[in-house]
Amino acid sequence: MRIVKLRSVALVLVSILGISITHAQSYPSKPIRFLVPASPGGAPDFSARLVGQHLSDALGQTVIVDTRDGGRGIIGTEIGAKSAPDGHTLILGYAGPFSINPGLYQKLSYDPVRDFDPITLIAAGQNILVVNPSVAAKSVKELIALAKNKPDQLTFASGGTGQSSHLSMELFMWLAKIKMVHVPYKGNTPAMRDVLGGQVMMQFIALTPAIPQIKLGKLRGLGVTGGKRSNAIPEVPTIAEAGVAGYQVLTWYGAFVPAKTPKAITAKLNAEMVRIIGLPDVADRFQRFGLDPVGNSSQEFGKYLRSEISQWREVIKEAKIQVD
Repeated sequence: MRIVKLRSVALVLVSILGISITHAQSYPSKPIRFLVPASPGGAPDFSARLVGQHLSDALGQTVIVDTRDGGRGIIGTEIGAKSAPDGHTLILGYAGPFSINPGLYQKLSYDPVRDFDPITLIAAGQNILVVNPSVAAKSVKELIALAKNKPDQLTFASGGTGQSSHLSMELFMWLAKIKMVHVPYKGNTPAMRDVLGGQVMMQFIALTPAIPQIKLGKLRGLGVTGGKRSNAIPEVPTIAEAGVAGYQVLTWYGAFVPAKTPKAITAKLNAEMVRIIGLPDVADRFQRFGLDPVGNSSQEFGKYLRSEISQWREVIKEAKIQVD
């Protein structure tokens, strides 16, 4: 009886494997949609278009980038979650809808872990903590000391409540055991404008717009948010080495497919994307955009996503942030 059962299991496995291989051999059979739950022109759109262009050549099918902005990335991400799991819809994931929203919303229309299968982490970038030159702090340690001497008096700008730039500062304040006043804006650009003008004291901002202002002396860079110094501005230490142990925040962009997409297809997509991300011209374009190309396994990316969700859920709970 046991031998019969084992043979039955083996036949089922062979059948499934055969179906999976057939899927991979015939894939793709039509144009591929690359959903981007963000507005056109930003880093998510750029990442999808750069990888999508080369993926189209590799797979022999057109890759159409479809930007669907709205609702903190919820609208586009929800569309991706409900798409057919056949490899013909890819989703460009990033921190907002995939690792921050689960902690912000009690009732989210999708689950980043349950409803998606990770393909690969495409690229990641650092931000930088900048202050207006009028602020009497020339280092992270001096800023922390100033904040402790003037609790709830120092101000920081962000691109909006619950946005990555806001939570980056909440994590900073939590680890440094300080309190400052949050001034939310509708986007990081108007926030930066007021930091430059001195109406607000500081903010976390991407390296690309910040570095020219630092070079001109209009902003002072105190620390970058990654685990190592940035080649773009190596004189600025990481926030961790500048005095806030354990601090690390990256902006990241990765590719997903709807859950239950055949494993052979996800493996094929991973292999092609990792190869593309490693191409010298692709890596160069990412770096000129202020991002570091990554390209890792689906398992590594899934583990990273879960750790990100856990971190931001804890920060949001500690800071008592609510948006719904």
